[in-house]
Amino acid sequence: MFDSLGELKRTGYCGDLRVADAGRNVVLMGWVHRRRDLGQLIFLDLRDRAGICQVVCNRDQYSEAHAKADEVRPEYVVAVEGRVFRRQRPNPELASGDVEVMAMRVHILNNAKTPPFQIEDETNANEETRLRYRYLDLRRHKPHRNIALRHRVVFEIRKVLDDLGFYEIETPMLTRSTPEGARDYLVPSRIHHGQFYALPQSPQIFKQILMISGMDRYFQIVRCFRDEDLRADRQPEFTQLDLEMSFPRQQDIFEVIERVMERAISVIGAMVRRPFRHMQYKDAIRRYGSDKPDLRFGMELQDVTKFLEPARATFGFEGNVYALVAQGAAAWSRKQLDELAELGKGAGAKAIYTIKVTPEGVASSLDKTLGADAVTNLAKSLGAKRGDLIVALAAKEQIPGTDSAALVAGQVRLRLAEQLGLMSKDRWEFLWVTGFPLFEWSEAEKKWNSAQHPFTGIVEEDLEKLESAPGEVRSKGYDLVLNGVELGSGSIRIHRQDVQARVFKALGLSDETARQRFGFFLDALTYGTPPHGGIALGIDRMVALFAGEKSIREVIAFPKTTAAQDLMAESPSNVDDDQLDQLGIQVKPKEKPTAGGA
Repeated sequence: MFDSLGELKRTGYCGDLRVADAGRNVVLMGWVHRRRDLGQLIFLDLRDRAGICQVVCNRDQYSEAHAKADEVRPEYVVAVEGRVFRRQRPNPELASGDVEVMAMRVHILNNAKTPPFQIEDETNANEETRLRYRYLDLRRHKPHRNIALRHRVVFEIRKVLDDLGFYEIETPMLTRSTPEGARDYLVPSRIHHGQFYALPQSPQIFKQILMISGMDRYFQIVRCFRDEDLRADRQPEFTQLDLEMSFPRQQDIFEVIERVMERAISVIGAMVRRPFRHMQYKDAIRRYGSDKPDLRFGMELQDVTKFLEPARATFGFEGNVYALVAQGAAAWSRKQLDELAELGKGAGAKAIYTIKVTPEGVASSLDKTLGADAVTNLAKSLGAKRGDLIVALAAKEQIPGTDSAALVAGQVRLRLAEQLGLMSKDRWEFLWVTGFPLFEWSEAEKKWNSAQHPFTGIVEEDLEKLESAPGEVRSKGYDLVLNGVELGSGSIRIHRQDVQARVFKALGLSDETARQRFGFFLDALTYGTPPHGGIALGIDRMVALFAGEKSIREVIAFPKTTAAQDLMAESPSNVDDDQLDQLGIQVKPKEKPTAGGA
């Protein structure tokens, strides 16, 4: 028989009890984490969202409480009335480990089946099982900690933006489809048969319209949706900090976001220096082989093309050759070097050439091709010291518009840093990357596409190149990067209708197509649009970094799998034919692949 909660009121959380509470009468409520029966004494570890405390049930002192404790099992829901005492043997693994509660009454509020996995921080359950029983997985301390961290980060963001005069404004969840970039999630309309809403990939157009409306400073912690293939840092529905300002300089937006990030990261006790560093896109690629460089360590790329030029015919590489100096890695084994070579080849390297700087001198397979003296001069030019390993890379092929070798070297740089332990978890390096190209060429489509989105502003002196040399046009876009992870992108927007029309034309959009997709926004631009700009930052990625998690799924209460499924709620799911009939929808059977795998 279960007990009723009745008028019983909880006095506090289990994990919050401390020595100062000794002598107090308390009422605690939670789940039985563990039960230990020693006959006269039964110990219950009681768990709630704040943590665990030890409850002692003594048969000689409180026999009814002891009898109740004899009935409970792990994950039973109970309420305990008792008194707090200092423990004779403190448990340093518990925040409440200096005290325990002597139970005077135990109330069994509900029972529980045996869970499919232990409710412990370290569990052997695979991710699929954890997500299927997410309500049990969330009882563990680690997910609790991540969700609490997410709350505090978002709360600080809201506070600092309120202090800076921003309005939090909600934009529509049901809007129109504007097929640009990722695929939309479509929502059929019952009232308007054959027509569909789309879930927003971003509030981009609406937040720009808010600037046209004179709201001046807008933000939103907003849910967005993209029907795309998933990775560890992607979900079909995700949360972002969306922000827009009227009449800003680029620096004004940077200053706002830097204050936001300073407050957000303070939640984990970290401090950052403002202003953040800045780097041009082309310099990021040249120096680090990435448009989101990790600045927690050096190991910059160095162009050694002139040294390897005599080997070009022998090795058959294209473009530039870049080298990295890995300090102290000359002692790496053949196996480690082979793994590095495989990584480079998988990333598009023609080959990886290594040079070991040892006390005996410089050793490399390049000696045969370049000569020992040339290899020694190469090592000296790079400033390599004894014990260092030099890694040089050339690309298989040069992709038009990119420095392919630099991009390959950038991936190898990250692997070297990981192996050498250079990625400190206690160091936070923010970076603004600016000067992105406005367009990127699609070889498959044989046309220019937006490198960000078609409303991104243009550097004024490049306007004259818009039609004649679109590949040379620089945008007013910028990315915020933290420890090699892109937190988000933004830009100063196009606020003139004539410039917006020219950009659409450069993208191959006819006036009719542009009006069909963005008609209401183009109309709004004609009614006195102020200069404006903003940014969107991924809350999921941000919190995952702060929590030290590799996957954003670990900081989302109810995430989807990489197959875009909610295993707990069993969605997506089939719906009744009646529902489809009301919407005027007929589901076509999926076509089977033809013979030959076409």
